[in-house]
Amino acid sequence: MLRTGLVLLLVVALCGASTFPLVKPIQGSKPWRPRLDGRIVGGSAVSISQYPWQLYFTMGNYMCGASIISNTWALSAAHCVDGYSTSQMLLRAGTSTRGSGGTTHNIATGYMHASYSNYDYDIAVVQVSNAFSFNSNVQAVGLTSSEPSAGTSVTVTGWGATSSGGSASNTLLAVNVQIIDRNTCNRSYGSITSRMICAGVTGGGKDACQGDSGGPLVSGSTQVGIVSFGNGCALANYPGVYTNVANLRSWIQQASGV
Repeated sequence: MLRTGLVLLLVVALCGASTFPLVKPIQGSKPWRPRLDGRIVGGSAVSISQYPWQLYFTMGNYMCGASIISNTWALSAAHCVDGYSTSQMLLRAGTSTRGSGGTTHNIATGYMHASYSNYDYDIAVVQVSNAFSFNSNVQAVGLTSSEPSAGTSVTVTGWGATSSGGSASNTLLAVNVQIIDRNTCNRSYGSITSRMICAGVTGGGKDACQGDSGGPLVSGSTQVGIVSFGNGCALANYPGVYTNVANLRSWIQQASGV
C-alpha cells in the first residue's frame, strides 16, 4: 500500500487506446524514484507452496507484490507500475525467500486502468516474456466474480514491512483479516468507492505494510483484492484498502484475456 503521496504521470500511448478505451499501456515517463508501498503486520511465515500464485515484483530497488493469473499474465496494482517502463520490471516466482530462488520473468507488455487516480481503479496486468512453468510452488490464483461479504475471513501475503516504517521481511508472510463493511471503512477514509474493499481486524494489529502493494488478498485459493493503500500499518479503525477484484473482473479479462 502506498504510504506516501507520490503519484507519477503516465503518458498515454496511442497503441491500443482506441481498441481498449479503459486500458492504458504501461510506459515509463519519469526517472525511477524510491517509493514506500504496501503493508504484513501481525502475520506468520508461510511456504510459497501454500500461496503458489504469489510473486515478488521489482522495479529497480522498488518492491511490490503480484499474483499469477495465467501462465503468461500477472495481476498487480496500478500504483506499483505507474511511471515505470516494462524494461525496469522483473517478476520472481516459486520462492518463499525475498529476492532469491525460484524463477525470474521479464515483462513483455502491460496495462493499467485508464481511469486510475488517487488509488481508485488501482489495477494493472503485466505479461511475462517467458511463461511461468506450473508446479507445486507456481500456480495461477482464481479470480472472484462476486464481492465477499463483510466478516468474510481473507488472507493477505507478501514480503513487506512487519511494522510501519520497518524493514521488509526476507521470508514470505501471511496474515488473516476480515472484510470490513464499506460504509464502516468509508467513515475512516471518506473516499471508499465500489472499486475498493476493506479488510482488517477490530482494534488493529494485523494488516499488510510497506512493500506488500499489488499483492493478493485471497479467500481460500480465490483472489478478492489487491493491496492498495491505507493509513499507517495495522492501526485501529484504519483497515487496509484493497482493489475490488470482483468489480474490475471484466477489465482484467479485457486487458489480458484471462
